[in-house]
Amino acid sequence: MNPFCAAKVWTFSELTKLYAKKIQKICIIAQLSVPLHSIKMINQLKKEKNLLVEAIIQGMQDKKGRNIVVVDLSEIPDTICRYFVIATGGSPSQIQALVRSVGDKALEQAGQKPLAIDGLQHAQWVAMDYAEAIVHILLPEERAFYDIEHLWADAELTQVPDLD
Repeated sequence: MNPFCAAKVWTFSELTKLYAKKIQKICIIAQLSVPLHSIKMINQLKKEKNLLVEAIIQGMQDKKGRNIVVVDLSEIPDTICRYFVIATGGSPSQIQALVRSVGDKALEQAGQKPLAIDGLQHAQWVAMDYAEAIVHILLPEERAFYDIEHLWADAELTQVPDLD
């Protein structure tokens, strides 16, 4: 199935990554070396994603977010995003402070605003959608109950140490 004919809106970075992967596959099949520009494209995409994820993590750490976990979904097909970044807040007011801090850092360091923020009114579980990454900030009870970091058994989990 041609991915460009599917009923999906493709972002520029998704199209670029798809192009780079197809070039790599063709080169492997034909036993050619991968063109340098494809390698540069892939590395640039990884750098952009890591810049956003690092900004999100820093925003969480600035307001004492706990148990930060990065779930790398980039190698799993048909996921809604490439990364989940999950943290625990101690109270609804801390969750609101974490959301503001993450939003500020992501804009300042990665130049990105969330497409949507949901759950801020009750602040028990807030989700921030950055398209490439979805941020989840939960109260301890909510996090333990839903255990969202283990929804994908084959996803790579990275535990970020708490700052004290």
